[in-house]
Amino acid sequence: MTGPTPAVRNRLLSLSAHELPAYIYDLLALRTHAAAVRASLPERTELYYAAKANPEPEILAALGPYVDGYEVASGGELAHVAAAVPGRPLAFGGPGKTPAEIAGALERGVERFHVESEHELAMLAELARRLAPGVRVAVLPRFNLPVAAGSLAASSLAMGGRPSPFGFDASQADGVVRLLTDGTHPNLELRGVHAHLASGLRAPEQLAVAESIVGWAVRLAERHRVRLDEVNVGGGMTVDYAAPAERFDWTSFGDGLARLTARHPGLTLRVEPGRSLTAYCGWYVSEVLDVKQSQGEDFAVVRGGTHHLRTPATKGHDQPCSVVPVEAWPHPWPRPRAEGQLVTLTGQLCTPKDLLSRNVPAPGLRAGDRVAFSLAGAYAWNISHHDFLMHPRPGFHFLGAESSGGAAAGAAATAAGAAATAADAVMTARKGGG
Repeated sequence: MTGPTPAVRNRLLSLSAHELPAYIYDLLALRTHAAAVRASLPERTELYYAAKANPEPEILAALGPYVDGYEVASGGELAHVAAAVPGRPLAFGGPGKTPAEIAGALERGVERFHVESEHELAMLAELARRLAPGVRVAVLPRFNLPVAAGSLAASSLAMGGRPSPFGFDASQADGVVRLLTDGTHPNLELRGVHAHLASGLRAPEQLAVAESIVGWAVRLAERHRVRLDEVNVGGGMTVDYAAPAERFDWTSFGDGLARLTARHPGLTLRVEPGRSLTAYCGWYVSEVLDVKQSQGEDFAVVRGGTHHLRTPATKGHDQPCSVVPVEAWPHPWPRPRAEGQLVTLTGQLCTPKDLLSRNVPAPGLRAGDRVAFSLAGAYAWNISHHDFLMHPRPGFHFLGAESSGGAAAGAAATAAGAAATAADAVMTARKGGG
């Protein structure tokens, strides 16, 4: 079981039952982790945060001193992140970009475009000609590269190395380079290559994939006698929900990247982690509402559920958690209690899929006790089906926010609500609920 930090535990116990469930983020823990990741990376390695993992303005601001920029994957994310951390470099990726999204990115002066197809390349070229005359827009074509058999076998999610909707096929690479260097699109600049192939790899496998991507990109550039300034080797560093103490080995990964950059002077590498930066700073905390037995097994129903924390349902895992006992019982009726050693924790939804964690060692768990689900700082609230059954939305608490940063984040959130898409405005406005 994984316990909350002291600051999170104190806040959890200070909240009334009606203030639960809630998300609690330890921003001091986030900054400490981000600083360690930054320190592990060698020179000529840029660190961009994949905002899709957790776009809370306070999270984006806390990461600001440690990242070189932010990767966004939609027009809504673009508007939101630009408002939350104004003036920071942005890279616009993701499949299926619309003309309106590309136009908005050009108007905001986005630093880089990760281009996924010939259609998208032509669309970007025409819109750049119209909206950014005299500017050479930086392009990193994304390629779905062939990889050695079994090299992605350990990944939890593969986006490349197999038929995929993401990026150009490697067989199209020569034609794409020609389009970007023969004058066909004079307002576009071939800045480098992007190849995010998989998520959930440990450091040795991640490094091997990075070496493969860089080697392929360098050979492509040599074949066309062009210069590549950057190679984006993607993100997807593993977060192990079954063994949360076993974190991605950033030190050995950084040492490997240092050897890689030493072999290619003048080349800048870029990594774009999301989950592995923020997962560890967040907890979804709740209260046990009921404990019951069913055919010899104990079940505890907690406030909220997978409509707030969809991660375990999406990934099919048990969310790491710990019980925080509460001795007070304010009701006149008997307090239900677990009879066995193991308890399955479920939410309030009318579906057997509303499972948060199975067979948790929690002997004597009682209604009124509290539970802290860890590793909830990424792909949690922002990917959840919030309105199913219309339960109240959770509260949000950011611990350790610097006073100036907190004020800036609050102002940015207000700006984002005004500037972003309707979906983004909903995400910003929900903070008033709970």
